[in-house]
Amino acid sequence: MKQYVVISSLLLVAAGVSTTSCVSKKKYLDAQIALRQSKNDSAQLAYNLQQQRAEAEALKKDKANLLSDKANLAADIAALEARKKQLQQSLDAASADASSKGKALAEREQQIAEQQRKLQQLQSLIEEQKRASDALRNKMADALKGFAASDLTVTQKNGKVYVSLSENLLFPSGSATVNMQGKAALQKLAEVLNANTDIAVNIEGHTDSIPIRGGRFEDNWGLSVARATSIVRILVNDYAVDPKRVIASGHSEFDPVDSNLSKEGRARNRRTEIILTPRLAELYQLINAQ
Repeated sequence: MKQYVVISSLLLVAAGVSTTSCVSKKKYLDAQIALRQSKNDSAQLAYNLQQQRAEAEALKKDKANLLSDKANLAADIAALEARKKQLQQSLDAASADASSKGKALAEREQQIAEQQRKLQQLQSLIEEQKRASDALRNKMADALKGFAASDLTVTQKNGKVYVSLSENLLFPSGSATVNMQGKAALQKLAEVLNANTDIAVNIEGHTDSIPIRGGRFEDNWGLSVARATSIVRILVNDYAVDPKRVIASGHSEFDPVDSNLSKEGRARNRRTEIILTPRLAELYQLINAQ
């Protein structure tokens, strides 16, 4: 029995030792596992920490880049604002200039339109003067058709009618006294003038180049002027032509129509020209206003 107890005790001790041994080995294994896990966790933690540091560095760089981009954007915005202001100023200036030019253009167009209106009016008056000149020439030609063509001609030039009377028709040689045939021609001319009161009359005396010798006239100037004034007196005093319409002048030998080297040429130069101009007051006013 005692032996049984001892054996049992030994078995219990052996069992205890065996149990203890089993428990310690398990703890050891668990500790090893825990240690490995701890090492793995530490390694993972270190890796994660490294990754976080790398990410933090990357974020720092990104932040720096973003701040740089922000600064660049701010500079770009400031430049754009300055450019916008400059463009606005240019636009305002261009708008003001365009407005000024538009106003100037409108004024110029108005001036051109006014000039065109005046030109049309002037053209109308010129045509009216031509018609009046044509009608006057026809009236003069009809009134003086009974006289020889060698002594009297009626021509038209520059809107005026020229009645050229030879010395042979009007005056004795070297004289300023109008003969009877000349007075008859002047009477016919005066009838047309009195029927057409809007005609200005310019009477010009002309001579040849042969100097006057003796007589009451000092030279050809005196003769040409005396002949013109003599005709004026007949038209005004004898045939009631308005003296306000008449001008007398002498040209002596200095406005010839032919050569003074021939007898025929000198005869043509010894003449009195009565220049008739339709007086269009509106035409002269318009011309003076240009």
